[in-house]
Amino acid sequence: MAKRTASAKKQARAGVRRSARNRGVRSEVKTMVVKARRSFIESPVAESDRAALTVDAIRALDRAAAKGIVHRNNAARRKSRLMRQLVKLGVPAPAAARTAAKGKKGAAAAPAPAPAKPDKKGKK
Repeated sequence: MAKRTASAKKQARAGVRRSARNRGVRSEVKTMVVKARRSFIESPVAESDRAALTVDAIRALDRAAAKGIVHRNNAARRKSRLMRQLVKLGVPAPAAARTAAKGKKGAAAAPAPAPAKPDKKGKK
């Protein structure tokens, strides 16, 4: 091992801790996605359970993307595939999944942008 500065050694230790934490979150996300997909295939699962498992998987993907553990486009692609499979089965997308998929916290519309303020010369 080559000589390293104290800060490089500290960053290496921190990287090991981060990778262990990220591995756990990534594993949890994969497990939830697989459970949701299996619920689409298995027939004795109720529609509400399918929707609930899908919403849980979408929330896990959103959390992982927000933390930077999974790239946001990767999470968006996986959420889109899950929702497409759910809708294909004829299960209507739950309201929580629709708002989670759009990245909104509530059903409220975004506020209208403020009108442009005139500058010092009175122009817009």
